[in-house]
Parts: sequence; structure tokens; C-alpha cells
Amino acid sequence: MPELPEVETLCRQLKRKTIGKKIIKNRVFDNKLTAVKNFKDKKIINVERRGKTIVIVLDDGRSILIHLRMTGRLLWQIDAAVPKYARWKMTLDDGEVFLVDPRRFATLKVMPTTLKESEREIFGDFDLQKFVERHGRRKTKVKSLIMDQNVVNGIGNIYACEILHRAGIHPAREAATLTKDDWNRIFVQARSVLTKAISKRGTSISDWRDLYGRKGENQNELTCYGKADNACPFCGKPICRVKQSGRGTYFCRTCQK
Repeated sequence: MPELPEVETLCRQLKRKTIGKKIIKNRVFDNKLTAVKNFKDKKIINVERRGKTIVIVLDDGRSILIHLRMTGRLLWQIDAAVPKYARWKMTLDDGEVFLVDPRRFATLKVMPTTLKESEREIFGDFDLQKFVERHGRRKTKVKSLIMDQNVVNGIGNIYACEILHRAGIHPAREAATLTKDDWNRIFVQARSVLTKAISKRGTSISDWRDLYGRKGENQNELTCYGKADNACPFCGKPICRVKQSGRGTYFCRTCQK
């Protein structure tokens, strides 16, 4: 599933490719998607990320909101055939943006533009003290907590494992057992891990591709995710894998306490 770095990558690429351009037409290929109408001659004035949602801002006060879910991705093409699994197409004067989604879980909505910073955005108005006050006494396991989109925006399974590994925090620790220093390490590492992943255009372990169909490069930077039985780069002991809340969770029993 695309997480914050993958969605941010698409937003940055879309900004460079689409801002200031008019939508000539759009077409829905899949009737599971909400009908998208009345976009002809509307200009794209901005592209923003909100958590894992892509927000394409139009000049008429509306925005197109795209959530990629499990296997969705956006693809830029020029004078090419409709790609396999295409569900929606937006045509500009110099090319087309396709929503490609084999499992058909991605969503596309049109809503009035209401962009504002969120306290859940760790690159936005995130306040660690307020976070600890609100969530620091919970019995929820720390990995589940930082993956909760109602608590922190954009962190999924891959990056939660990586963040906690580098912070030295066991994923099964209850939030209430963590100190403020523990939380500080977690969010320092969160910003570091996510910033690196954005610079590498995301992590391509399975389906992820950027706007131009290229794999990301951050899979080469991972220290624990997908590396069960491999040596931990910090201590040399084997990386472990367990199931936590139905997801594969990777960690080091020696480094993470």
C-alpha cells in the first residue's frame, strides 16, 4: 500500500507536470468510481498531500481527492494506449494522467477545497507535547498507534517497522510505557526515515511505481522490513518477523526494547 513517501512523490511530480494547465476532458473506465463531471477547461492551481490522499486543487473552488488504497497508482502517458487496469483518465494539453488500480480499491472524490494544516501531519503542525498528552497513556501497542491515521497521518506498515527499528523501540510496547525521550526518538526517526524515502521516490517491494512508471529506490535503504533472519545492521543478530494486528512486523530483539 502506498504510504506517505509514495504519495508525496506523486504529488511533487504532479505539481511539476500539471499546475497551471487546463483539464481538456476526463473519463471514468470503472463504474465503481464516483462519477467525475464538469471539469472541462478547469485549471489545476495546486497539488497537495493530506496524509495518504492526493488533493488536486482546481480554480473553481473544488478539489479532486485520490486515495490509492492497496494497489492504486497514477501514470503519466503521452499518445499511448490505455494501460491495463486503468480506472480513470484526466487529459491535459500535453498528456494524460491515468489512475491504474488492479484491485479496484482506490477512491476518487470531488469536494470543495478546504486545505488546512493538520496536527496529525508530522511535517506540518505536529506538536509532540500535545501528542504525548493525548496518547501517551494509552495501552495500545506503539506500532499500531503510529499507524492509526486518526493519530498520525501517512505511516503504514513498512515505515512503522523502519522507524521503530531505528528508534530502538519494540513494536509491541504499550504506549503508556514510553517516556517522552522514547517518543522524541520515534518522531525524530520518523521524519528522517520518511524524508529519505521521499528522496528515493518511495519503496518498491511489490506494486509501487512513480508517475512515470519507474520503481522507487528506498527498498535499498531498509534496515529491517522484509529482512527476517538477516543480520540486523546495528547489532548483527537476526531480524525477527511476527504477526501483529494481522500484519507482518519486523524487528530486532536485541536492539528494540
